[in-house]
Amino acid sequence: VTISARDGGGLPSATNAAVTVNILQTVLAPAIFERSWYTFSVPEDAPEGSLIGTVKAREPANSLGVVSYRISSGDPHGKFSIDPQFGIIRTKKQLDHETQSFVVLTIQSQLGNSPVYSSTQVNISVIDINDNSPVFLTKADKVTISHTQPPGTAVYIAHAEDKDSGLNGAIKYSIASNQSNAFSIDPSLGVVNLTRTVFADKQQEYTLHISAEDCGSPPLTSLLMLDSLAVKIVVLDINDNSPNFTSSSLSYVMEDVEVGFLVHHIIAKDPDEGRNGQVTYHILSGNENKAFVLDKITGLLTTAQLLDHEIQERYSLTVMALDDGSPALSAKQVLTIVVLDVNDETPVFTKQLYETAVHENKDPGEFVIKVEAVDRDAGLNALLWYEILPGIGYEKFKMNSSSGELVTTASLDRETQEFFSIKGSPSRSSTAQLYLTVLDENDHSPLFAKTQYQISVTEDLEEGSVILDLHAADEDDGLNGEVMYSLIDDTFGAFAINSVTGSIVTTKALDRETKSQYTFRVVANDCSTHLPRSTTVMTVLIQDVNDNVPKFQQSYYKASVWEGHSPKTDIIQVFATDLDSGLNGEIEYSILSGNEKATFLIDSVRGILATNTGLDHENTSSYRETVSSHHLVLLASDCGTPSLNSTATVLITVLDVNDNAPVFSSPEYHIHVKESTPIGSHVTEVSANDSDAGTNAEITYTIISGNDRGHFRLDGKTGSMDLMKTLDYEDTVKFTLIIQAT
Repeated sequence: VTISARDGGGLPSATNAAVTVNILQTVLAPAIFERSWYTFSVPEDAPEGSLIGTVKAREPANSLGVVSYRISSGDPHGKFSIDPQFGIIRTKKQLDHETQSFVVLTIQSQLGNSPVYSSTQVNISVIDINDNSPVFLTKADKVTISHTQPPGTAVYIAHAEDKDSGLNGAIKYSIASNQSNAFSIDPSLGVVNLTRTVFADKQQEYTLHISAEDCGSPPLTSLLMLDSLAVKIVVLDINDNSPNFTSSSLSYVMEDVEVGFLVHHIIAKDPDEGRNGQVTYHILSGNENKAFVLDKITGLLTTAQLLDHEIQERYSLTVMALDDGSPALSAKQVLTIVVLDVNDETPVFTKQLYETAVHENKDPGEFVIKVEAVDRDAGLNALLWYEILPGIGYEKFKMNSSSGELVTTASLDRETQEFFSIKGSPSRSSTAQLYLTVLDENDHSPLFAKTQYQISVTEDLEEGSVILDLHAADEDDGLNGEVMYSLIDDTFGAFAINSVTGSIVTTKALDRETKSQYTFRVVANDCSTHLPRSTTVMTVLIQDVNDNVPKFQQSYYKASVWEGHSPKTDIIQVFATDLDSGLNGEIEYSILSGNEKATFLIDSVRGILATNTGLDHENTSSYRETVSSHHLVLLASDCGTPSLNSTATVLITVLDVNDNAPVFSSPEYHIHVKESTPIGSHVTEVSANDSDAGTNAEITYTIISGNDRGHFRLDGKTGSMDLMKTLDYEDTVKFTLIIQAT
C-alpha cells in the first residue's frame, strides 16, 4: 500500500511511504482489541507516571491464556510505559509540546506465549502549557523618519516569537516607555505609528522600549528592560527653510581705501541642519564693473578696484544666499554701498586771469571783483577758502575768504601805482591724476556652484517641466564670460537643457518602475574661440507615485481544509505584487465577499487565509458552518493615496473526516422463520446509515455473536442474511444475533 501525506499550505508539500502487510496463516486466534485505535491527551507539564489512558484486548472464547501488552513502536525516546497486565499507559519522562505535539504509539497484545498478536493505534495529543515567554530576535534596532511625516505613518514593525501555540503563543505588543507620546503600537501586528508630527519637538531622536506579552493564562511577558526591544528613531532634517539675512543692507566705505579692503560682512542664517543649512553667497547684479569681490563661503565683501566718489558715490548690489539642500533654497538682498568722499580734488579757478578796473580816491571798502573756484569734492571737502598771496601792494586789498570778493582797504592813488598784480588761491593746490584701463583676457572657465547636484522629482511630472535652473559663473567679460550649457552622457532621452538659461527640462514621461535614477553630466562652455569649460554631475531621483494596481499571482485559487479543525487553522496563503514602492507598494489583504457569516478570516499583511469558526462537512450541529465548499472574493489593496486594488477568487472545499459512526435503521430486528425454510433462503436484511462521505460512509456488516453454530451467513457489503443450516424448532426456538456495522 502506498500512503501519501500532504499538508494544507498555500503551496502544498507531500511525501509518500510504502507499507508492506504480510498475511500470516495460522490456526491460532489472537486477543482482539476492543477498538482499532484510541485517542488520549495529556498536558505537557504532566509529572512522570501520570495516567494517560487504558487499552483493552479480549481473548477469544475457550482461551486459557493471559493477555499481555507492550509498546511496539512510536516511542523511540522511551517517554511512555504500559502496564503489561492491565494495559494502562503512563508517562515515563517529562513531555514537551514544542518538541513533539502529537505521538502515535502502536500497542501489541499477546495471548500467553502465542506467536500471534494483534495491534491497535494510540494517538496521544500533548497539550500545550504556557511555559515560554515571548522573545525578541533582536534587542535593539534603529530607523530614520522625516520630521514632516504625518500622523498615522508606520515607522517600524516589531516582531517577537513565542514557542507556545494557540493563545499561549499569540503575542500582544506594547510600548513600555513613551514619554513623548508621539508614537503608538498596534498590539496584534506590532506596527509602530506616528500619533502626531514631531516637528515641534525639536528632538533629533527617540528611544522606544517595546515589550511583548502572550495571551496565555497566566500571560508571560518580556517587561524586563533586558528582554524588551529598544528602537531608536532618528528624525532626519528636511530642507524646508530658506536662508535669512541677518546682516545690514547698508554699508559705508571711504573712496581712498586700498584694493582688497573689507567693505562688508554678509551673513545669512539657515536653521536647517547639515548641508541643508550650509550657505554660500553670490552677487547677482550691480557689480558689472567688477568693483567688488564676494567670498562665497565666508560672505566677506572686499574691493577689487580703487573707488572714486566723484565717479560713482553709491552701489546697489543684489546678493543671494543659497543653501546646499536638494533642491536648494535661496534668499536675496539688495546691499547698498555708499562711497564716502575724501578731499582728493584740487580747487580750480573758473578763469586763469581776471581783469577789472576801480576808481582811485574811493573810500576803503570799495568792491573790486569777485573771483570763483570749483572743487569736485563733496561736503566740507568742497568748501573753499580764498586768500591773497603776498606781493607788491597786496596790503591795500582785502579778500573775503568765504565768498571770494575783493575790496580795497585804502584809498588808491593812480599816480602812485597804476597796476596791481594780485594772486589769490584756495587752500589746496592742484594735482593731476593718471587713470589706467585694463583690457579683458579669457583667463577664467565657467564654474558651477557645486560639483554635483541631486534632486528628486515625482514620476507623474508633465513633459517639458523645469526640474532645475543651473548657473555657471564666469568672471570674464563680454563673449569670454557668456556661458552656454549642454548635456553629455546618456539621459535615455528623458532630459534636455536650455543652452542659454541652463534650465533642465523633462522631454518625456517618467516611470520610476522602469528607471528610478538618472545620472549625467552638464557642461558649461563660454563663447570664446578657446572654449574653456567645466562640468557638474547631475543625479535625478524619481519618486514613486501610486500608479500600479496590486496583482494577485493567480486570479483563481483552490484550497481544501479538513472538517473538525479548530478555528484559526491556516488554509492557503495568497500573494499579490505591486510594482510601486513604500506605502504605494505595501499591500493589505481582505475578504470582499462570500464570507457573510464570518466563517473565514485573512491575515491582512501576509495574505494567509484561515478558518474563523469550526467547519463540518455534515449538517450535524447548529453552531458550525455546514457548507462543503465556499467561494470567496479576496481584495488586495495598496496603502497609497488614493488606494488601488484588485481581486481574486478562492474556492475552498471542506473535506470529510470520519467523525460519524454508522447508525442502524432500527436498534432491533425481529424476524420469524419457519423451521422448514430451505437452506440458502433469504432471511432478512439489516441496514445502517453513515453521515460521512466517500469511503468514510462505506459500511461493512459482521455477526459478532449468537451465530456460533453457523446457522446464518451475513453479506458484509449488503447486510443481506441467508440461512446456512437446517432449523429445528424443537432444538432452538430463538436466535439472538449481535450484528456490527463498521
